[in-house]
Amino acid sequence: MMLYRPLGASGIEASVVGLGAWAIGGWMWGGTDQNDSINAIHAALDNGINLIDTAPIYGFGLSEQIVGQAIKNKRDKVVLATKCGLVWDKQKGVFYFNSDEKSPCDYSSTRKVYKYLHPDSISDEIENSLTRLATDYIDLYQTHRQDSTTAIEDTMAALLRLKDQGKIRAIGVSNVTVEQLNAYGPIDTAQERYSIFDDNIVKNNVLPYCLAHNIAVLAYSPLEQGLLTGKISAQRNFAEGDQRNKKPAFSQENRKRVNDMLTEFQPFAKKHNATIGQLVIAWTFAQPGLTHVLCGARNAHQAIENAQAGSLNLTPDDTNQMSNIAKASFPQGLPM
Repeated sequence: MMLYRPLGASGIEASVVGLGAWAIGGWMWGGTDQNDSINAIHAALDNGINLIDTAPIYGFGLSEQIVGQAIKNKRDKVVLATKCGLVWDKQKGVFYFNSDEKSPCDYSSTRKVYKYLHPDSISDEIENSLTRLATDYIDLYQTHRQDSTTAIEDTMAALLRLKDQGKIRAIGVSNVTVEQLNAYGPIDTAQERYSIFDDNIVKNNVLPYCLAHNIAVLAYSPLEQGLLTGKISAQRNFAEGDQRNKKPAFSQENRKRVNDMLTEFQPFAKKHNATIGQLVIAWTFAQPGLTHVLCGARNAHQAIENAQAGSLNLTPDDTNQMSNIAKASFPQGLPM
């Protein structure tokens, strides 16, 4: 049975395994198949996942549109999370990157993305997201990236107004520092990058802070964009526009090293009758303070496999041994 945990003090219970909808938007992932994406969402919901996390920037609205279509007659089954703060319709705030439809940092593109969390912009963003998602409320509304040009107090006031208006039920942040967390005050969740190779939120004290203040932590990229599933061979070619083409972690040599490491996880996978990917997901939500894990899925098979990880119960010895294997295999960490 899927495990469910609270989103901080919000009163909302969400599945420990959530569906991350970044890849569903196609942007940075070499495109998307809308039917496959809708089937993935339906399969996730049918197999115990109720947390779906998306954002306007994922495909410049496309991910939200697909999610909205998929949950049209299933809204009451979904803990729907989206974000604000990355805008491309105005040039205000902090410039982040140029982008085309496939990937960021395309300097020939006229589209410019900014980090911007001014209250007026948030008011625009929530209405656009509600329209794309075909709903009248968002369960969890998160600041995607932080904007140094807008006072956090002003951003938080805008989010609290949306909550008072019934447009959102809970408030979250993402990609923050401890200082920013403290300035926001009472929030429900923090969405941060975390994996067996990336524990920066422990080193920078974000995770301990959240644990001490009853803030749920939603881990993104727990499978390192598929690298930790054991399904990406050293010979695999990625589609045009897939960000993994340019990442050192996905070099042929590194993929081989990772897959060699994952063979050492096989006894634990066999013990729990799990795939390598499921094992890694379960390792992630077994870490103290890591309450939820966001996993991408581009088809029904992937969604079902991810969902089944939500019932795994690893022992402390399992998780410790897996951690030690990862550290011994990559003593300098995963090249990013």
